[in-house]
Formats: sequence, C-alpha cells, structure tokens
Amino acid sequence: MLFAYRIEGHAVTPLPMPPDLAEADWIDLYCPEPDQVAAVEALGLEVPTLEDMEEIEVSNRLYRTGDVEVLTVGLPAFDVDKRPLFGPVAFLLTPDKMITVRYHDPRPFTTFPRHADSNSAGCATHLHLFLGLVEEIVARLADLLEAVGRSLDAASHRLFDPKVERDRDLSALLREVGSKGEDLARYRLALLSMERALTVFGLGREGQVERALRPLVKANTRDIQALVVHADFLSGRVAHVTDVILGMVTLEQTATGQIVSVVAMLFLPPTLVASVYGMNFTNLPGLDHPHGYLIATGLMLFSVVGSFLYFRWKGWL
Repeated sequence: MLFAYRIEGHAVTPLPMPPDLAEADWIDLYCPEPDQVAAVEALGLEVPTLEDMEEIEVSNRLYRTGDVEVLTVGLPAFDVDKRPLFGPVAFLLTPDKMITVRYHDPRPFTTFPRHADSNSAGCATHLHLFLGLVEEIVARLADLLEAVGRSLDAASHRLFDPKVERDRDLSALLREVGSKGEDLARYRLALLSMERALTVFGLGREGQVERALRPLVKANTRDIQALVVHADFLSGRVAHVTDVILGMVTLEQTATGQIVSVVAMLFLPPTLVASVYGMNFTNLPGLDHPHGYLIATGLMLFSVVGSFLYFRWKGWL
C-alpha cells in the first residue's frame, strides 16, 4: 500500500489516489507492491528491502547515500489478533521529502496524520513531519509502558493483597508476567533505536532550519531517555514479581511435600505392627492368643494416635 501526504498550511492532507508523488511531502510505503516501489524509485530514490532493514550491522541501518539520509528503527505493533509484533521501519529523508517504509503497522502511522498540526514540531517542513512522527512514536511507547505498569500493578495486587483471593494457578500468572517482560524488552529496544536514529539525525546539521530543529531533537531525546529509565524500573518490577511467584510455588510445593511426609509417618508405625504379625513363622508370640487380632489392631490405632499427638506437640501439623 502507498499513502501520500502534502503539507497544507499547518496540517498534512492525503493526496487523492493515484497520488502525484512529486507533490508529496511524505510518502508512506506499507508492505509495498513492486509497482509502488518502482514509482518511488522513479524519483531517484532506492527503497530498502525488508532484508536490508533487518540487517544487524548499524552501518546498514543508519547511513547517508548522496543527499538521502536513511534511518532504520525497530518499532512494536499488534496484528489483527492483538498479538505483539516487532519489526523495522525505515525513514528516508531527502532534501524535500520524507519516505517511510514498513512491513508491519505501528499505530502512530495511523494516528499521526489526523493531528500532525497539534504536536510540538508542527508541519512547516518534511523534517518537522519527521520529528512530529518521532514524537508520536515516543508517546505511543510511553502509553505501552504505562499499560505494562498497570498489568504489573494488577499482578502484584493479586499476589500481596490479603483481601483478594490469590490465584491458584500460579503458572498462568507467571506466564502473564513473563510476557510483560518480553514486551518491555521490545519497547526498550525500540526506544534505544529511536535515540540512536535521533543522534544521527542531529549530527552535522548547521543550516538555519536545522538549528531551529535542534530543540525538538533534544526534547525527544530527553523523553526517550526518561522512558528508558522507566522501562528499566518496570523490568526490575517484573523480576521482583517473578521471584515472588516462584517463591510461592516453592512454598506450596514444600507444604504439599510436608503433608505427604506427615501422612507417611503416621502410617509407618501401624505398618510396622502389621508387618511383625504378618511374618510367616511357626512360633510367633501371641499368634494363638484369643484376643490377638484386637490387640494388634489396638496397637496400630495407638501408634497412629500417638504419632499424631507427637507431631502436633512438635508443631509439625
């Protein structure tokens, strides 16, 4: 899919389909078809492929070719089934256009065009659009971190509040908290990639327009750094809650093992009595006693009661 926008006044307006890309200030390629890639490359640009965008080497993610600056970052998203996704997004900054290339659908790319005029960067140039989109992405990551914090609050509430009946299925709670830890790792990686892209964007810009953009770059960088600290704090909470859940699992297993051990000890003395009188010897004492069965049964019951009272006295029950 291809979306094209033009700056009109203090807002961005989508161009009618099929758009005239020469008039566009922002071209957004989402899972582009070959003909759409060819239309953009007809402007003298080289559109990176998904394989190029997934390169691990930093030099292949953040680079300049001619007068085009290519910044590739990793961003989270959700599929139609609300399952988390994470993938690269490339920003191509030319002297007069911004081109974005993506193969998944982060929410800021849907919400930003509707209120691009209300962010702090404004819509004066395509570079302002880039910083405005970065601000929208950072705000989205802040919302996602806040959602993780609320989930951890709920998990902690179920674990620690004595007025709330604790979940018996601790394994499900452990999986839930563990999934939040994975989400945090993705969000933190997105923040770090955004910070690195902004650092590269801010280097070497000495023109009048670029000097006016520096406060916006610094503001976004400070926001990202604050969110990285918050993500680290939430990661610590995930580790803490995980340790508590594992501790409770251990306590429950210990209590179960203690109950099994006590039951086994209770039945050990009567088993011993029954074993003695079950021996196959001819001259077994008491074997011919008229009340032998009752005496043996009484010994077994007495041993059970005696063991139970002893365990209670020792505080094991």
